[in-house]
Amino acid sequence: MRTLRFHPCGNFKESYRSELTIYETDFGRMWTLVGLFLIFAVVPFTAKSYALYVLNIIGIYSIAAVGLNLLIGYTGQISLGHGAFFGVGAYAAAILATRAGLPFIVTVPAAGLLTALVGIVFGLPSARLKHLYLLIATLAGQFIIEYVMVQWDSLTGGAEGIVLPAASLFGIDLGTDKKFFYVVFVSFVAMTWFAVNIVRTRYGRAFIAVRDNDLAAEGMGIPIFRYKLLAFAISSFYAGFAGALFAYYMMAITPEPFNLWLSIEYIAMIIIGGLGSIPGSVFGAVFIVLLNETLTHITDILMNLGTSVGAAITIAPLKEFVFGLAIVVFIIFEPKGLAEVWRIVRSSFRLWPFSY
Repeated sequence: MRTLRFHPCGNFKESYRSELTIYETDFGRMWTLVGLFLIFAVVPFTAKSYALYVLNIIGIYSIAAVGLNLLIGYTGQISLGHGAFFGVGAYAAAILATRAGLPFIVTVPAAGLLTALVGIVFGLPSARLKHLYLLIATLAGQFIIEYVMVQWDSLTGGAEGIVLPAASLFGIDLGTDKKFFYVVFVSFVAMTWFAVNIVRTRYGRAFIAVRDNDLAAEGMGIPIFRYKLLAFAISSFYAGFAGALFAYYMMAITPEPFNLWLSIEYIAMIIIGGLGSIPGSVFGAVFIVLLNETLTHITDILMNLGTSVGAAITIAPLKEFVFGLAIVVFIIFEPKGLAEVWRIVRSSFRLWPFSY
């Protein structure tokens, strides 16, 4: 019979299998279940409409950020085209829903798969390029995809975009924030669980080996180009899946949101949250979305004050400055991101009351 472990008195492993577990103790499993209960049974019935909207955006962005962290944080392949892949998923879902008439449950994963194929195409330069040169190649992909979204009118609708039909699942209309909340967070939990388990497999260990030293990884027999393409495909699938959810949630899409700035926001999420950390991706998404909402509210408040119009006009363009400042502050003072802060706090509670 298995013995429950809630408060271990040391950090030791008794088998190789114990090193691969997601939770070190049953205490972590218990609080995960408590957190899931609060998310699905309490939050939708207590949060207001605006709060649910923000939570839905956080959940969608978190899925895409997890995928980008698998590419950059775990595989070391720098990409500045994640916002474009997010847009590919949104447009793929919109086209499949309006032109092919596919249902929501088929459209969203299909959009992820189509985006994965696009990601593989733009990941081909990783065979020869790395670091700054790969960054420039993915930046070119960002601009190419943006151009296609705007100029291919017959497919994407051009600047006018596409209006999607209301999402429904098994006959249930998902047109409200509360109902879509369940779709977003069930998808978020499933995709995060999948990402955590990828890292635990030989594929995840190969990703880390490529990130740390690709020449040594190749010398060990790891086909680095194959794994680089696999990382691009998985990352793009996450972005496309999240983009499809975003398109259905907004119910109408245009090319404007999927620009270079969105890709920069995703880079900021994983840097601030913590590179090479799945929880860090979520922390970063929460931080960036809340920062966006805060800056928007501050600008709106100043615009509504007659004497502060000049100040509001001055603050509005400073969004880029605030994001850059946040990235620099975290790189200097906490280079491992919010995930490291969470680890320190968690360790303090584990050692309480003997931590001081």
